[in-house]
Amino acid sequence: MTSHGPLAESWLRRFGPATEGALRLVCFPHAGGGASSFHSFARALGPQVEVLAVQYPGRQDRRHEPPLPRLSELADRTAQALLASPGGAPYALFGHSLGALVAYETARRLDRAGATPHRLFVSARCAPTTGPGPTDQLADDAALLAEVRRLGGGDALDDPEVQTLALPALRADYQALRSYTWQDGPGLRCPVTAMAGTEDPLCAPGDVTDWLRLSVVPGRSRVFPGGHFYLQDRVTEVARAVMTDLGRRTSHAAPAHATAT
Repeated sequence: MTSHGPLAESWLRRFGPATEGALRLVCFPHAGGGASSFHSFARALGPQVEVLAVQYPGRQDRRHEPPLPRLSELADRTAQALLASPGGAPYALFGHSLGALVAYETARRLDRAGATPHRLFVSARCAPTTGPGPTDQLADDAALLAEVRRLGGGDALDDPEVQTLALPALRADYQALRSYTWQDGPGLRCPVTAMAGTEDPLCAPGDVTDWLRLSVVPGRSRVFPGGHFYLQDRVTEVARAVMTDLGRRTSHAAPAHATAT
């Protein structure tokens, strides 16, 4: 899989030149987020792991495209982009918050197509089997902005110009969340790593283990200090954990304050 080809180029962003023989990690952003949110993560994982980030329509360099209002469409199109990409390098998926659901549904589609990912990482989101999230139904702009600030990801939203740019993507992503209903089906044929922050108000660390029941092979859960956006402050620790679960060697020992089960 590479980011070559018109469909892949529309949906996938690479943060540097392709790395020969590297396992690729395809990352899915949170609600309102774009591919650039994984820039630091890509730097922390390289060169052992090559990061590609999904760019949803309606933001950053795709801001002039209409956003997709259904989560199933985001997963459909991302899976199509990955399946259309040439090459046979192994890859894994990593999704944060909204991205966890999109990554999971993309993994299901790839699994059905015989292109099972090496591993699925889901972060800062409870498993879809537990039902909608506590704030998935937000539709009012003021409520959306208040929720992003509550979760710790909205300092820049105090700027009216930033709000104008950010709100269309936020509206579309929360509409996608409202559109989503989990459908039962075969378990994934790849292991799952479920990650959480100790202080995340949306999904308690103990609740993410429900993700592990959605695969037919054993997985694990990991907990890191922090809230919903713990990844921003714990990039190095999370990157080490990801490399460990991908079977890649790291040059540092795993941090003592990150717990795993």
